[in-house]
Amino acid sequence: MLKPISCCIAIMAYNEEANIGHLLEALLKQQLHRVRISEIIVVASGCTDGTEAIVNEFVQRTDQIRLLRQSRREGKASAINLLLNETQEEVIVLHSADTMPTPHTIERLVEHFADPQVGMVGGRPMPINSPDNFMGFAVHMLWELHHQMSLRFPKMGELVAFRRIFRQIPYDTPVDEASIEPLIRGQGYCMRYEPKALVYNKGPETLGDFLKQRRRIYAGHLYIVDTLGYHVSTMNGLVILNLFLKSMRLTWRHLIWGPAVVALEALTRLLGTWDYTIRKNKPFAWSIVESTKTAMPDMREIA
Repeated sequence: MLKPISCCIAIMAYNEEANIGHLLEALLKQQLHRVRISEIIVVASGCTDGTEAIVNEFVQRTDQIRLLRQSRREGKASAINLLLNETQEEVIVLHSADTMPTPHTIERLVEHFADPQVGMVGGRPMPINSPDNFMGFAVHMLWELHHQMSLRFPKMGELVAFRRIFRQIPYDTPVDEASIEPLIRGQGYCMRYEPKALVYNKGPETLGDFLKQRRRIYAGHLYIVDTLGYHVSTMNGLVILNLFLKSMRLTWRHLIWGPAVVALEALTRLLGTWDYTIRKNKPFAWSIVESTKTAMPDMREIA
């Protein structure tokens, strides 16, 4: 019998009391065969709510879970670097604190590391927003385009796993997954996308939150180009536009809302460019997108 692939699951948390308990329960109940979760480490950064208390309840239940505290919020990159110094596992899974996996997610994500050439694997985010209103439609469309792009050129998102072959990522990066990609590729490893490694998330529900989230992501990608000379695949606007046109359907939502989403995304890229190049805004600790913070539904029945 083959030895299971051991991994550490890392959760970076800032005021995540609404979902952290549900997430830890889901991770402890993962259905595993080729993979073993050796530890789950929560890095709580400057939390002012009940996040730490909830995690501590789990720490008392099992030694599989550890809590690391940062007295103030220093940004996700700082939390990741703390984690890199605290675990000895070769394979690390970065799991967003405001998302929810299915029972098979970790297995399907981590089993790729049986191939020694694989350095990083991305899962597939699935929004729980209702597609019946404009903001929900926009979120679903963007994540579907992300999926189609990743099938061609893997792009890391809400859930990633990687080999610990570097000591740290840049402390001032605002987009951690994108900062890890060139570190993996630069050492000759390949990246894969696993669409069956599903992770459910909630996208912005208001126009203001949508603009806030999308413009900061694009500004972060510009930072990666500047500092690491690396372009994430979704920066190619022509490829994204081609995928959008192929995804169009003869429904009123696609014909009316679809072009509006494209225009809105173009606006966020202009705003992100303004933030980064004109305002010189290079945040390492993002402001919270409040409408995405909620308790996620129970995904145990989803295969």
